[in-house]
Amino acid sequence: MTATRRDFLAAGAAALLTACRLPAADRRGRMGVVIHSYGVRQADKASGFDDPLTFLDFCHALGAGGLQTSLGSRDDAYCARLRKRAEEHGMYVEGSARLPRDAADVDRFAAEVRTASACGAKVVRTVMLVGRRYETFASAEAFRRFAEAGRRSLLLAKPVVERHDVKLAVENHKDHEAKALAELIKAVDSPRVGVCVDFGNNVALLEDPLETVEALAHYVFSTHVKDMGVREDADGFLLAEVPLGTGFLDLPRLLGVLRKARPEVRFNLEMITRDPLKVPCLTEKYWTTLEHVPGRRLARMLSLVRKQAAKEPLPRVGELTREEKVKREDDNVRQCLRDASDKLGL
Repeated sequence: MTATRRDFLAAGAAALLTACRLPAADRRGRMGVVIHSYGVRQADKASGFDDPLTFLDFCHALGAGGLQTSLGSRDDAYCARLRKRAEEHGMYVEGSARLPRDAADVDRFAAEVRTASACGAKVVRTVMLVGRRYETFASAEAFRRFAEAGRRSLLLAKPVVERHDVKLAVENHKDHEAKALAELIKAVDSPRVGVCVDFGNNVALLEDPLETVEALAHYVFSTHVKDMGVREDADGFLLAEVPLGTGFLDLPRLLGVLRKARPEVRFNLEMITRDPLKVPCLTEKYWTTLEHVPGRRLARMLSLVRKQAAKEPLPRVGELTREEKVKREDDNVRQCLRDASDKLGL
């Protein structure tokens, strides 16, 4: 770990305590929290994290500036309570919703967008693929069909978000390469359809993070901020979310590109506490839908992995008890929020 990274991690706990006492007006520039940062508790109904009001109050206690979560379809009274509570806390709200699968699914999507708007959300994040491109598709034709279905879904969603004056932010979710996603958003041609830029996802598609962010910056409506650790693996490399400042991403530079493109964009922490993901880029199946990718991109990524390889094994949580996992994810998020405040101005 270099001196710079040690400095990044040197923030004391007092910073978080100060953040929790910030007046409402001073929270608006602070980093928000994505619900996936609390995946262990999100999966447990007893945690109450499936209730946006509960999650909002939890994020407020952390000192976060806002949140991004699924808001579902709710009545006007609930939406009014959530909107008022967010305003009292001086926090922003972003929604998350699944795209309409077909014309019959538009009403469900519209109800969720209406809810998001009523809750005060200006942005709703979505994805086209839940899984990972190189694991999901067995042929190039299967991926082509998926891409076409995604385009149709966006065209169905377009009039809905335009009608409710909400921005739809499509995440680069280990499916489309950045330039292809940018071309798709451009083709949809709506000021209300853009992207949620995830800082680390497209590393799994062998893209340099700076190239990903630069390709998508013009269309950015929201973000998933994270840092990534890498290590070589027999079939390619391992990729893991790690606390901000401990991975290989140049976070100040990535943030700067997006701030320049859209100064009002919100920065949301997505610190997923889980075992490293395998990126099997040295296997035949990986290339089934990526045959067009030049060999030099693979060479650059493998060179980066070797140069930036984590000195210690990447964090694993699979063998931990639930209580240990809960503590680990809470510690990770708190550390990220501390250092985002101290080192990144968020």
